[in-house]
Amino acid sequence: MARRAGRVMRTGCTGRGVAVWQAVVRIVAVGAVLCASSVALPGTVALAAPGVPSYAFADDVRSAPAATGTSDAVRLEPGATYRSALQGAKAYFRLELDGVSNVYVSVTAVPRAGATLAVGDGISVSVQDSDGARCSNDSAGVGASTSPQPITAWGAREFAPGKGLCQDAGTYYVVVERTGTSGEDWGLELAPVSESPLKKAVATGVPEAWDSATPVPPVAEPVAVRGGAGFAKATGVEEGVWSDAIVPGQTLFYKVPVDWGRQVSAAVDLAGADTDSGSPGSSGVSGSSEYVVDALDLALYNPVRAEVKDASVGYGGTQKSASLPPVPPVRYVNRYAPTDPMNSLRFAGSYYLVVHLAAQVAERFGEGPYGLTLRVRLGGSAQAGPGYAEQSAPRGFFDVGARDQGFSEDADASGGGAAGGDSAMTAVAVGGIGTGSALLTVLGVWTLTARRRAAVQIRANAQNPTA
Repeated sequence: MARRAGRVMRTGCTGRGVAVWQAVVRIVAVGAVLCASSVALPGTVALAAPGVPSYAFADDVRSAPAATGTSDAVRLEPGATYRSALQGAKAYFRLELDGVSNVYVSVTAVPRAGATLAVGDGISVSVQDSDGARCSNDSAGVGASTSPQPITAWGAREFAPGKGLCQDAGTYYVVVERTGTSGEDWGLELAPVSESPLKKAVATGVPEAWDSATPVPPVAEPVAVRGGAGFAKATGVEEGVWSDAIVPGQTLFYKVPVDWGRQVSAAVDLAGADTDSGSPGSSGVSGSSEYVVDALDLALYNPVRAEVKDASVGYGGTQKSASLPPVPPVRYVNRYAPTDPMNSLRFAGSYYLVVHLAAQVAERFGEGPYGLTLRVRLGGSAQAGPGYAEQSAPRGFFDVGARDQGFSEDADASGGGAAGGDSAMTAVAVGGIGTGSALLTVLGVWTLTARRRAAVQIRANAQNPTA
């Protein structure tokens, strides 16, 4: 969904620990609760009920008030990330573009946690020229589960042989439209990106042959990580097996570096419900008639946040697995393919794996958290890039190159993921430690400290982006 804003703190019953952000009160409170408990703590787990972690916007996000028409549309600069809100039927934003670069704009809409949604609720995103001609159009919705979750669609002004529209420099507009019947305000994150032309032209023919065999998921001892809460906060993972935890209604973001010529595949396993928790629907889960449609969703997005492929499975309380279908290797010429997923696999860079567990799972089987195993495989072999004439915006956006520093810091040696916040607090939130009053006290201290440290405020806020 990069999440690193501070060091991971470890504290034990002896009172020894490293001060993090000089939050002495927080250290004492966490240590007291940990010392009072005899419960074994998992290395890294999801923040438990009652709150569902919110969508995490970029730390350097800029404000971009939505306009109701083109005349007062706010300008978006490629390379920056913007926060806005969809309050009516449409929202307008402006682009000033040159006559050589491809520009892509992703729009992520964030419904409020607990919102009542219908199957058709979602957004449509288009890029239009000054005459109202559409350069592109894409849409996304909540799907059959109707579970509130981040919804991402994208638009583009791109150059293609024989394409007559949208090829000139000038003013363009990003138009975000609401689909369905929901009338609530939705938060928006907009991320425009520019792609330079090539130094030398390449052939436009798309190779027809590629390895379309179903990939075998990797088998290994899982490494604990903590998924991010947004694209900008996505936790870096590489080929391998990764363990996490998720609560109903939550969406987790991971990023995978995929070079030119590589072929990414992924699967996610969801553990069964806790039959001994006394939670709703937990009695005799294996034979229960309770079932949630499209409960577990796994989606793959490319570097500009365009969806490549997704997979959804229902959930009846027992373990389930969702696997992405095979997709072609990443190649520059894939952009000339007429359809997805090949058309979307046109860039090297960070690809995103996004996992959502439907909120309805809590009603049927309890609030969790539920164990999650992510399996990532990279096939093919790295190839040379196409040779861009200039840098992208943001700089180096379509490069893989040396290993991203964000990938090396996403999990510590003990499996505690800094991406989800301080490991001790994460454990406290879900480990069943201490009494309810002690937990509330620690969470209160943590919240106060986090508010005073705005620079590291990347934790859960209520899932209302306008709050």
